[in-house]
Amino acid sequence: MTRPILLVTYDAGEPSREIIEAAAGPDLRVVYLGDLPADERAEAIASADAILAMNTAKELQPAEVDLLARAKILQFIASGVDFVPMAGLPESLTIASNGGAYAEPMAEHGLMMTLAALKRLTVEQDKMKAGTFDQFEPNRMLAGAVCGIVGFGGIGQATARLMRAFGAKVHAINRSGRTDEPVDWIGTDADLGELLEAADVVILSLPLTPASEKLIGRAELARMKPDAVLVNLARGEIIDETALFEHLKANPAFWACIDAWWIEPIRHGRFEMAHDFLSLPNVIASPHNSASVHGWRKVSLGRAMDNIRRVVVDGEQARFVVPKADRMG
Repeated sequence: MTRPILLVTYDAGEPSREIIEAAAGPDLRVVYLGDLPADERAEAIASADAILAMNTAKELQPAEVDLLARAKILQFIASGVDFVPMAGLPESLTIASNGGAYAEPMAEHGLMMTLAALKRLTVEQDKMKAGTFDQFEPNRMLAGAVCGIVGFGGIGQATARLMRAFGAKVHAINRSGRTDEPVDWIGTDADLGELLEAADVVILSLPLTPASEKLIGRAELARMKPDAVLVNLARGEIIDETALFEHLKANPAFWACIDAWWIEPIRHGRFEMAHDFLSLPNVIASPHNSASVHGWRKVSLGRAMDNIRRVVVDGEQARFVVPKADRMG
């Protein structure tokens, strides 16, 4: 019996190859596109049952894209695939992101940023550096607070588990308005305003799509509590940059914890801010490193392979399918 073919289009190093081949086992034949001579590429792409890719726009030539139509799944390694141009990919092709691949480390990072904001750690450290020992300035607890999670996929659910462990109530929204995860309230995208008004902490963990770009603007920020904490683990473009900067300046009790920025080196070739967020005392910043945890590549790559096996070996539906309406570029 002929084994299904998994074609790896990105430049996978030896450690990644070991993970891929261990997950493929005897059920899949793994072919690396970069190992093939130029005259064998087209046949390999056209024969593949599954594609494992980082960025098809860089890994495939324009004339090769249509050859993907036979594949049962195009699986990306990244959980956020907005940086991959998808307009030219075959419409019939099932495209999957690696949803939840880095959920646990990102959830932990979001919790850390939230606690730092609620406890005013950066502000009090700066005051101590200046010689002020302000022991009686009150801080806040996460226990009893409402944590609103916008985007209740793998990252959102992992975050909810940590928040519940600290005694917070969890409000969430997703497209369906349903979940098997324990929550105190759940709504759909149409209920964003209700979530924003109720939440003490808002976590953004949704993908960047045409619908979510600038989802949080002046009107949405105005609906939030004046001392709310906004944590962005997703993409900078989900928030209106100017609106957030102005809101932070006008509302010093409001906190923004920014891990995902508007212009970043990996996606844009440089780091750039339209406004000096780092000058504001009510901002906690990190360089989009919430997923950068030692040893986690094995976990994330294994999860991508699990989805491929689910489709090609087990004959089940893919998870984390990118809807046609969400395909960027």
